[in-house]
Amino acid sequence: MKIKKGDQVIILSGKDRAKKGRVLQVFTKEARVIIEGANLRKKHVKPKKSGEKGEIVSVPQALNISNVKLICPKCGQAARVGYRVVEKKKFRICKKCQQEI
Repeated sequence: MKIKKGDQVIILSGKDRAKKGRVLQVFTKEARVIIEGANLRKKHVKPKKSGEKGEIVSVPQALNISNVKLICPKCGQAARVGYRVVEKKKFRICKKCQQEI
């Protein structure tokens, strides 16, 4: 998987198209990611203690990994991700500026 937790990404499709955010969680088997502040859904939460009120909370939902693109921290553009092997170590690289991510 070319996108990891903590990466800055841009959303390519859906209601949150063109929004930028940080990856909070990656689900590799389902090929989905959760992005901070994007694809929010309302969740009704019951009160935990007596006297407390229930509330409606916005919770981010998972997006398919094909709907997001990594933003290169060096050049600041949305770019594809490649790999380079140097001395038996594998690094992710930006396909536009060829810099290590």
